[in-house]
Amino acid sequence: MPLQFDSSRYQRLESLTLNTSNPAAVHFLSDAGLALLVEASAPGVFRLSIGTPAATGKPASGSATRAAAQHDLLARDEAIGEATVEEVELEGHPGFRLAQGDNVLEIATHPVRLALYRKGRKVLASTADESLFALGTEDPAAPLSWTLSFDLAPGEAVYGLGESKIMLDRRAERVISDEPESRALPLAWSPTGWGLYVNTVESVVHDIGVEDYAPSSYVLTIADAKLDLFLFAGEPAEILNQYTQLTGRAGQPTLWSMGTWLHQAANTDVAQLAAVAREMRNRGVPFDAVSLQPPAAWEVRAKLNLEWDPARFADPRQQLGEFKSMDLKVCTPGFPGVPTHSPMFAELEDKGWLLTEDSGSAHVFPGVPATGGAPFGLLDLTHRDVWNFWRDKVRQIMDEGVDAVSCDAQIDIPDGVSARSGDEGARLRTVYPMLVKRCLFEAAAWNKTPPEGVVWSRDLFPTAQRLPMQASASVPNTWEGLAESLRAALTAGASGLPAYAHDIGSPDHPLDTMTPELYLRWLAVGVFSSHLRFHAVPGLLPWDFGDEVFKHAQTLMQWRYRLIPYVLGVIEDAARTGLPVQRSMAMSFPDDPEAHAYELQYLLGPALLVAPALQPGNQVRVYLPKGDAWWDLRTGWRYEGGTTWTFECGLDHLPVFGREGHMLCLGPAAQHTGEFNSARLLDEVWLFGMPVHNPSVMRNKIRVMQMQGSSYAKGLEGLKILPSEGLEVKRRGAEVRISRAR
Repeated sequence: MPLQFDSSRYQRLESLTLNTSNPAAVHFLSDAGLALLVEASAPGVFRLSIGTPAATGKPASGSATRAAAQHDLLARDEAIGEATVEEVELEGHPGFRLAQGDNVLEIATHPVRLALYRKGRKVLASTADESLFALGTEDPAAPLSWTLSFDLAPGEAVYGLGESKIMLDRRAERVISDEPESRALPLAWSPTGWGLYVNTVESVVHDIGVEDYAPSSYVLTIADAKLDLFLFAGEPAEILNQYTQLTGRAGQPTLWSMGTWLHQAANTDVAQLAAVAREMRNRGVPFDAVSLQPPAAWEVRAKLNLEWDPARFADPRQQLGEFKSMDLKVCTPGFPGVPTHSPMFAELEDKGWLLTEDSGSAHVFPGVPATGGAPFGLLDLTHRDVWNFWRDKVRQIMDEGVDAVSCDAQIDIPDGVSARSGDEGARLRTVYPMLVKRCLFEAAAWNKTPPEGVVWSRDLFPTAQRLPMQASASVPNTWEGLAESLRAALTAGASGLPAYAHDIGSPDHPLDTMTPELYLRWLAVGVFSSHLRFHAVPGLLPWDFGDEVFKHAQTLMQWRYRLIPYVLGVIEDAARTGLPVQRSMAMSFPDDPEAHAYELQYLLGPALLVAPALQPGNQVRVYLPKGDAWWDLRTGWRYEGGTTWTFECGLDHLPVFGREGHMLCLGPAAQHTGEFNSARLLDEVWLFGMPVHNPSVMRNKIRVMQMQGSSYAKGLEGLKILPSEGLEVKRRGAEVRISRAR
């Protein structure tokens, strides 16, 4: 049962006294003997660590803070910011102000309250509601959990906190970090200028303006002996930048993964999937990879080897070779579970390589699709020998011709189950999927510099943004299902995940609601996204709706492959900025409230605004955010920002607009990424007004410089350049000059 704030269980922290201070940190002691350390963690980031002096010092063996360090939640633990520390009077009592330029954290010492300022404006403050605690704990002598509460302004939106199919704004929701159903991630932020992150692998309950509980407050309840909280001040892009610097940048997916995928239909064999793949090739539908259905394609057998399931893979080399002959990559399902019927179960239990119960026996989990419904034990991946064993064995499978592994391991592990590391309960539920995906990515990225690979997974956990990519939600084959799919992608991106795959329809739901129009609109959203996947299911394939629909689908798919250099460039940018491929209006235009109302419009990277068609009909209403001008990709017409338009939209396209000052670099049309010429990845460049920004493009070597009213670009040798109206292009050797037409 998750914790919930209850004033009878908690004690309010009433006062603080200064212990020591320096330019980067202030140390306090509370009336209850607790130690509080406030640090200038980074520009615009403040870190508050509070607990007993022992808990806030060097982590002790077996402690929750040791577990957090062990599982590497922070890519950077040390403070790199500096602040001026000033003693001031707050609410009639001594208080302290830590200032990092325009970003200020005030700490009132009696009663204990926090206030975060950005550019002189208060953006976040401890709650004024006396029925809640600004900061409280259970037994101060040995804290086991914490509560803190912040005020929410009327109508203030809160974003992030994981994947949601309901709303981008998480207000009025309860999110529980260790419940798989919550689809939780730890970053929350508001367009008003604040963000927060609780650094723990223990359970955290977020009550965000819940109507019957605290409608005007954001209440956090944290089950940890130490409260480790980061507060961010800045625009959403700045918050995501600092958050991912702190917790780890995005990993790099492979080039082929950016192409289209094809997923095996249930109750079909590998030969049937190969037949559909062959038809895709024969019909000229571009795609790069096939993914196989669970259960796991292999399991631990004699002599601790991973052996292919002989019932499905009588000749793995021949079966994989058939896909390779079509220039396709293969993703097979894997799972770190050992079925109880396997003779290896008892041996691994004796070795202590499985998660255990209090009795010391291996815990037996009920069957899941990955085990074909058979009960199983889970490999204890907190044990370094087990980790290395599973990684190395998966690597051997990949050496046999597998290119990627799919694996969902976010299982509701009971509280009584523990790992060799001492992890149990909420901590184990949080870290286990993290360890699984990290292990599989390490296997996929073997000896690659920089590391790149793909693990297809639905699992969510802290630091998930480090590991590409996130598989899509299962939604109904309806217009609302399309909207739910897009919300899931945008909420995941708002939480720090850069790359999110879109399935084109779902075989898990009735197919009779998938109309030709809906199918093409769904496909268009997938084309203008990070990744997309077809299903090898009659009723969800692009030729199932007639010749005209198929022709439109081919047009869209040509666009997809031409966009790959741009989309992969945006993912490469995520390793520097923390920004996702698909960016919500609130994230991209925090100062334009009218844009926020169009919550399912999105930016694809920095240069393209996409307005999806989410209801029947050829008319789409579009809001063009203020502050920029926008160029219609289809007509080349320019529109001022801050305006609303209704566009006619045929089935072969969506309203997509280029952002003024940017350029779009496109690759050639191709049937698969293996046809890309590594020496010539690009084909042509579209200009949206006078270029000001360096473009997003994979392996970017294109640079733009402005001088005397013109732009000069290097790296465009041999490319066709399409200027927007009013510009002229002149080449001078390796340099291109773009200026106003005379």
